[in-house]
Amino acid sequence: MRALRLHGDRDLRLDEVPEPPPPGPGEVQLRTLAVALNHIDVWGWRGMAFAQRKLPICTGAEAVCEVVSVGEGVSGWAPGDRVAPYGAQTCGHCRACREGRDNLCENVTGVMGFHLDGFARDRLNMAARLLVRVPEGVATDDAACASITFSTVEHMLFDNAKLEAGETILIQAAGSGIGTVAVKEAKALGCTVIATAGDDEKCDKARALGADHVINYSTQNFPTVARRLTGKRGVDVVFEHVGATTWAGSLLSLKMGGRLVTCGSTSGVSAETNLMMVFQRQLRIFGSFGASMRNVADGLAKMAGGMTPVLDTVVPLERFAEGLDRLESRRVFGKIVVTL
Repeated sequence: MRALRLHGDRDLRLDEVPEPPPPGPGEVQLRTLAVALNHIDVWGWRGMAFAQRKLPICTGAEAVCEVVSVGEGVSGWAPGDRVAPYGAQTCGHCRACREGRDNLCENVTGVMGFHLDGFARDRLNMAARLLVRVPEGVATDDAACASITFSTVEHMLFDNAKLEAGETILIQAAGSGIGTVAVKEAKALGCTVIATAGDDEKCDKARALGADHVINYSTQNFPTVARRLTGKRGVDVVFEHVGATTWAGSLLSLKMGGRLVTCGSTSGVSAETNLMMVFQRQLRIFGSFGASMRNVADGLAKMAGGMTPVLDTVVPLERFAEGLDRLESRRVFGKIVVTL
């Protein structure tokens, strides 16, 4: 079968590899239908990793799959069922896992596609407990964006920032995969959305997506504009995932007691922070990594209700590297999906 594997820094190859054995007890065998690209794929492509990994490694951290067969003791799943697999290999028995806080698993062995073989292959075996059912009516390409993209936004906005109707939120890089979902989620809740983007074309698209105000952060001072739009009060919440280049401005954009939630650092991992401003203005900063399986299910439920992801490009597996290059160069508005 085919497997897209990383052999070294930026060395992606479409390899022929053996098919997996029949699924073992508690496992299902999956056929990958589509993979959605994320910055974690770009990091892996560049040779970055948070822990040791063995190369070659199969890429793809977010996917939608179809059940092919089930192993002994598996109930509730049948061949043909579509699933959004949870990409972190959690233990399932620590306190965090038992309480449904999967992304805080104390014994996690890694993230698929980054530390462990991922989904960009024709078939794989996986623990049945790590699958979330895709509702009827949800398009396959859309469902590919559930297990990281939609779930990350769900976890950021509602588990961490506790976003409420009527609040004002500043969404950084609104043209990204999670940025576009955040705009839709916040507007659906009844919030005032101030979005930022790096060029006029993306600003126009963010406005068409429903943002109330859009700031081109390449040509405008976004914290100044954000404070002017809020009568110098500042925003209730900042949705941050850009990192060093926007960090200080994001904090300046907050009102007294405002909340900043961050899940990324694509422009750099280190940034200076004015600690006096943090404690004097009583700002709250939430780090948010990954999501729970509940977040994945909630995102899929919203897709079933009509809130679909913005798809920038859909390409076949053979053009996976083109998708990564487009994502890395920031030419993308929304998600890039790779079909198998």
